[in-house]
Amino acid sequence: MTHLYDLPIQPVQCYVTASYPCSYLEGQNARSQVVAPGPQINQELYSLLVENGFRRSGLFTYRPHCHRCRACIPVRIRVQDFAPSRIQRRVWKQHRSLEARSLPLHFEPEHFSLYTRYQHARHREITQGRTGEDQYRQFLLQSSLPTRLVEFREAGQLRMVSLIDELTQGLSSVYTFYEPDIPGVSYGTYNILWQIEECQTQGLPWLYLGYWIRSCAKMTYKSRFQPLEAWFSGAWISFPELLESLDSTIR
Repeated sequence: MTHLYDLPIQPVQCYVTASYPCSYLEGQNARSQVVAPGPQINQELYSLLVENGFRRSGLFTYRPHCHRCRACIPVRIRVQDFAPSRIQRRVWKQHRSLEARSLPLHFEPEHFSLYTRYQHARHREITQGRTGEDQYRQFLLQSSLPTRLVEFREAGQLRMVSLIDELTQGLSSVYTFYEPDIPGVSYGTYNILWQIEECQTQGLPWLYLGYWIRSCAKMTYKSRFQPLEAWFSGAWISFPELLESLDSTIR
């Protein structure tokens, strides 16, 4: 057990997990630094932890702690300065017919069915043992924080579900899953644009998107939302500064 004395809060205990197969980089092993006890983490404490590169999965709050690997980089959008691209404006217009409704965390068979279809279609390589109802409940429906479950419907049909944590200084996008079998849609992009608008409406400065991984194609989409900041070497820096730092380590 160690203490995070570098955090600007009363020290919290944490532990480092044993290595396990990385979900993002094939052939790599990963380790995480996990805060304990997870269920006692409240909104204020979690907001400070997010400021220091942490994220949660269910009741577990963690950040990558891999040996000789720094590929997972937390990123956040500075929403007050966000300006959508031409493509993003088109996506926003295309999906304006989606109706959003915020609900308390609860199990809904229709949501779980959509989650299962999404996982098998988009993440088939890591779905083994991860699409059961128990896993779904633990991963998405357990939270000690103010967490929104937002469903998006079109003409009454469920199209997308998003889990969003409310922080003291912004929103944190926990997970989003959507209908994978409709051609020509951009639900994922629209969802981030919707969350940006939610932050702007509430006067919140940041939308946290989790980890950006340069060498993982499924995670690079986050860099399309600018201005983006990255938590790197213990500080938040602009995305161009991050790329310059990463490139300089390669040269």
